[in-house]
Amino acid sequence: MPRSQIKDEKTYQALRREGAGKEKAARIANSPKSSSRKGGRSGPYEEQSKQDLYDEAKKVGVEGRSSMSKDELIKALRNR
Repeated sequence: MPRSQIKDEKTYQALRREGAGKEKAARIANSPKSSSRKGGRSGPYEEQSKQDLYDEAKKVGVEGRSSMSKDELIKALRNR
């Protein structure tokens, strides 16, 4: 019988040594890692509204922002 795919073998083995069952250890070892964001950063620019991008551009002093499209605001913010 083939062994299931374990994403984080080190975590799996540590949990097994601590007495966790095979299923529980596998579930924890295969769970997605949380990506914590620090400093109050927003998500990727593409997920923000045009108004949010405009406000950010204003805060950092992007010139010509009032006539920019959402894609142009994204480009300007990335190139600052």
